[in-house]
Amino acid sequence: MTDLATERRLIEIIRRAARPAPGVRVGIGDDCAVLEPDVGSLLLATTDLLIEDVHFRRRWATPTDIGWKSLAVNVSDIAAMGGRPRWALIALACPEAVRVDEAEAFYAGVQALATEYDVVIVGGDTSASPRGWIVNVTLLGDAAQAPLVRSTAGVGDVIAVTGSLGRAAAGLALLEATPPPTDIGADARADVTTAHLRPRPRTREGRWLAAAGGVTSMIDLSDGLATDLGHVCEESGIGARVELERVPVASTVDAVARALDRDALAWATSGGEDYELLLTCKPAAFERLAEGLARATGTRLSAVGEMTAAAEGVRYLDAGGRVVPIRPGFEHFVTGRARA
Repeated sequence: MTDLATERRLIEIIRRAARPAPGVRVGIGDDCAVLEPDVGSLLLATTDLLIEDVHFRRRWATPTDIGWKSLAVNVSDIAAMGGRPRWALIALACPEAVRVDEAEAFYAGVQALATEYDVVIVGGDTSASPRGWIVNVTLLGDAAQAPLVRSTAGVGDVIAVTGSLGRAAAGLALLEATPPPTDIGADARADVTTAHLRPRPRTREGRWLAAAGGVTSMIDLSDGLATDLGHVCEESGIGARVELERVPVASTVDAVARALDRDALAWATSGGEDYELLLTCKPAAFERLAEGLARATGTRLSAVGEMTAAAEGVRYLDAGGRVVPIRPGFEHFVTGRARA
């Protein structure tokens, strides 16, 4: 007989995933968790909602993948502020036919990410869902210094990104491909699909950049360069110029694009879910930041453009200096734009 999950079993699974930790006065088992932030720190709070067939598809995302990603996207928000993720509340709604082993695998994925990033699960909720899985995570973090925000970029600032872009979108395209291409190496396939299914937030990089000085604004690349840079421009009240030939694209993304006859640069600018960091900094600070970040974390920082006057808007230029139209990244409530 299939071992179906019940609310009590789900709560037991959540409690087993919890662990004692500094700063947790009361954990799972009461009406509220009681938490104690460090003296002098600022409290950060974020939440994300993940819906089956919008943010993930169970045809290829395992419950463990879903658990990992649901917490990872929140950790990335804390990273974008230069903060430290600390305490998470996990709410899961799923169909009544969900099995215990599926629920356990989901929470195992949550806990694997939590352990790696030193996050403590302090509570949550469960519910039946009439259709598909729904995950909501609330994450609290802290910052020892003023958090980096989107609204403080200035004209003349350098635009830079960590790592490389387009891997998650390439991974999604590969998972969706029917029939799957056979001329992509195993390493390239694993690189891009893992980037989509189990992203790795840039918390070390975010905290280092926040403490280093010279960074004027920061955001995580969840919806794509085209959309997230637009958020910085809107909040800061200025424009931007991006040189497309400087956008870092991994060789694995190029390999998948060739195999699927797709545009690797389009994935890098509009694909979304890279969870890299997009930042602006003073021109005199860029080389110091790039060299220091590489030494401290092993992560590359690439300059891709410059913030400009608001009247110039947001422009993307090709190698010849010509303006190129770039499709916006992910946006909810736009028909046919599910990101899973």
